[in-house]
Amino acid sequence: MKIKNGFVLRDVCGEKVIMGEGLGALDFGRLLCLNDTAAFLWNEASQGEFTVDSLAEKLCQEYEVSEAQAKADVSAIVAQWQEVKVVE
Repeated sequence: MKIKNGFVLRDVCGEKVIMGEGLGALDFGRLLCLNDTAAFLWNEASQGEFTVDSLAEKLCQEYEVSEAQAKADVSAIVAQWQEVKVVE
């Protein structure tokens, strides 16, 4: 998977939000607020191709979390990103 072109993480009034920019995001019309952990995952995912497993591994390296919990959390956030069509 990868993040679709035109979607970026920005700091807006102290909140981390995903927003659409340019032609690739014309139909998006919303902002997605992320907590610190989700923003960390977005930044990792924005480096290129990713999988749930690769992001879970990064999460385990950054935070004290079990592999099983990391995979569950990453699966949930990636599912949300897929639902709003910011990843492909």
